Amino acid sequence: MTGNIGSETHAAQRNGALMSQHAIHTEAIRHGETALGIELGSTRIKACLVRADDPSIVLATGSHEWENAFVDRVWTYSLDAVWAGVQDAYAQLRAEVAHRHDVDLATIGAIGVSAMMHGYLAFDADDRLLVPFRTWRNTSTGAAAAELTELFGANIPLRWSIAHYRQAVLDAEPHVPEVRSLTTLAGYVHWRLTGRLVLGVGDASGMFPIAAGTADYDADLLARFDALDGGAASLSEILPRVLRAGEHAGDLTAEGAALLDPSGTLTAGIPFCPPEGDAGTGMVATNAVAPRTGNVSAGTSIFAMVVLERPLAHVHDELDLVTTPAGDPVAMVHCNNGASELSAWVALFDAFAAASGSPLDRDAVFETLFRQALEGEPDAGGVLAYNHLAGEPIAGLSEGRPLVVRTPDSRLTLPNFMRAQIYGVFATLSLGMRVLAAEGVAIDAMYAHGGMFRTAGVAQRFLAAAIDAPVAVAATAGEGGAWGIAALAAFLRHGEGRDLGTYLREVVFAAADFAVAEAGAADVAGFDAYLERYRAGLAVEAAAVAAL
Repeated sequence: MTGNIGSETHAAQRNGALMSQHAIHTEAIRHGETALGIELGSTRIKACLVRADDPSIVLATGSHEWENAFVDRVWTYSLDAVWAGVQDAYAQLRAEVAHRHDVDLATIGAIGVSAMMHGYLAFDADDRLLVPFRTWRNTSTGAAAAELTELFGANIPLRWSIAHYRQAVLDAEPHVPEVRSLTTLAGYVHWRLTGRLVLGVGDASGMFPIAAGTADYDADLLARFDALDGGAASLSEILPRVLRAGEHAGDLTAEGAALLDPSGTLTAGIPFCPPEGDAGTGMVATNAVAPRTGNVSAGTSIFAMVVLERPLAHVHDELDLVTTPAGDPVAMVHCNNGASELSAWVALFDAFAAASGSPLDRDAVFETLFRQALEGEPDAGGVLAYNHLAGEPIAGLSEGRPLVVRTPDSRLTLPNFMRAQIYGVFATLSLGMRVLAAEGVAIDAMYAHGGMFRTAGVAQRFLAAAIDAPVAVAATAGEGGAWGIAALAAFLRHGEGRDLGTYLREVVFAAADFAVAEAGAADVAGFDAYLERYRAGLAVEAAAVAAL
């Protein structure tokens, strides 16, 4: 009898503690001790509400699926789709707050907006969009990128905003004389919500080069650009103002509150942190903002960010020079194609399971196929997978044609096929990372995040082989940039004079648990063999682009 009483007492204590935590969370929401992050990714718009004093505590989430459209040979999203998605993600979050915490969400401590970097959003003097949004995925800016790379003495990739703008000038597009402001997707959403045309330095560094040590556009390069023919106005007048992480970036206006929450419940006056790109929020989400750290973000695109100790010795087409949200220099290896083709194959196997009368949950399909990949041969048995749905500059491709290629003596098994598909996600990234390694850049810790890392020990292990370095994945790996920008919003409220790296280390990740995968010798050798064939097979991919 005494044992039962003791068990009941402990159960009551646990229940009381849970109820107490729930009450604390409810009060935090009611009194605005929260931070909201909204991120517009390539396939999902996500909203994430966290405790402002402890961003590791996620209070509610919401999401909306969307897809880019290929219209008149331009990858784009309509602005109507932007707001429909943002409103839906926020409405789902608000409903979850009401359901879980019995609070009608009326105020928030701080808000941040993040989105896909780069691209082209051009507006006239009346703030009207001049041409449909051109996303980072477009590769039609080759002439401008080459011209600016030579002019600046720094690599200007095809997807950078300045390349899009200069290409419009070179092509004598009719809208160019009317351009009075340029911004990114995150900057646009922030602008509509706050009335302020600003950008976080990380996002701004994907529009135009940032001068070392200034966290602002390079004045000398601005002058060189303005000396070119064809611009409508001085570039410094049409680019957004640049802000560092922790700086106040405006407040939610009454119009912005009605746009974000058409129910009319959300009040105006909520402070905003600087809007950031998905690369910057990925760095925050993985605690990779200090020199000699880096992260890999895998989604529709895949990219690596490595924080530099010193400038690179040479200009490389494979490497962008951007910054952290705090303004520290970063080498970026960006690949236009990530996990989309892998997801398409998983969907095919999912459809087969359903057609066979044995349907599975999509997560279970991923888990099963990823586990099969572990049984594959280290070099994937001679099977090659090209994930190029769009053009891939690092691979020298103007367009993409997804392919599975093998020689007659290769071994086509399910484990080899799946290993080849996962290797294919990392192959172009590995080409760029090898350029960085040749520069002598040292990496003490590489972190990874994105949905494909949720199956423990598979994609993480293969990525470690692809870059020949240990890869760490945190429990928040699947949360992504919406959580990262929520943490930056919390930093606005509770940074308390700390630099961003110290804040992340002492507050956000103080109790974080990271799983680390080492690069095994057999996997490294296997991936090297795969990549050697992959390089040779790029000629097949190029032929497919030309023929199909």
